[in-house]
Amino acid sequence: MTLSFCSFSSGSSGNCYLIKTQQTALLIDAGISGKKIFEGLEKTGTSREMLAAVLITHEHTDHTKSIKTIMKKQPSIKAYANEKTWNCLDQEICQEQRRVFTTGDAFEIGDIRVKTFRVFHDAADPVGYSFYSGEKQISVVTDTGCMRDEIIDEIKSADILILEANHDVDMLRVGKYPWFLKQRVLGEEGHLSNAAAGETILRLLSEDNKERCVLLAHLSKENNFPEMAYQTVKNILEEADYYIGKHIKLNTIIRDEVSLIYQI
Repeated sequence: MTLSFCSFSSGSSGNCYLIKTQQTALLIDAGISGKKIFEGLEKTGTSREMLAAVLITHEHTDHTKSIKTIMKKQPSIKAYANEKTWNCLDQEICQEQRRVFTTGDAFEIGDIRVKTFRVFHDAADPVGYSFYSGEKQISVVTDTGCMRDEIIDEIKSADILILEANHDVDMLRVGKYPWFLKQRVLGEEGHLSNAAAGETILRLLSEDNKERCVLLAHLSKENNFPEMAYQTVKNILEEADYYIGKHIKLNTIIRDEVSLIYQI
């Protein structure tokens, strides 16, 4: 049985990811238009009937824009979030479609096991997710300003890891953002830089050199670009004698495009 990932959009203008097996499809966030989400399902050969749930990472609009639309158009699906996130959402979702978890919970949706874990962002109770089918694991970690041991423990066995590489620190510091926003992005409840993503991957490789694919995600439009994110991570790895194609597979998710389908 395969476990697959596809990005419909990734970045501050909107986020939506697809996780699926042959039987079950899940969305992580719905921060783009409903039209784009349903187009993404069609492009990936995912029927609406397969769609079982939307899992919400946190309440910011670039992750929740179309939750209400999706739930209305597909009344059979459920939306999952923790209580603090639900309390901050300004979208009316009927109680029958709501599911509430406590951060750290694990649960089953169809034939996919879902594990939630805490990340560090300026939201009410932001989470990352790991998805399991048999021994296969896909983990998603974006919108976190730091990578603490507890997150590393959750993602170190992932076969596919979606990892934030939001900004280049120098570009951010000299860019047009106001000072308060620069401080927010750089803070421990902000976003991971390219260098921080590289250091995270380096740590994962040093602790467990299993074969894995890492997809760099949630790139800033103003303070990053795909080639820079990729090259920064590549440089960090090569300085420690780890090489892309030999020790790890690495790719970058383009902000507003439906990505390749990655499967294990």
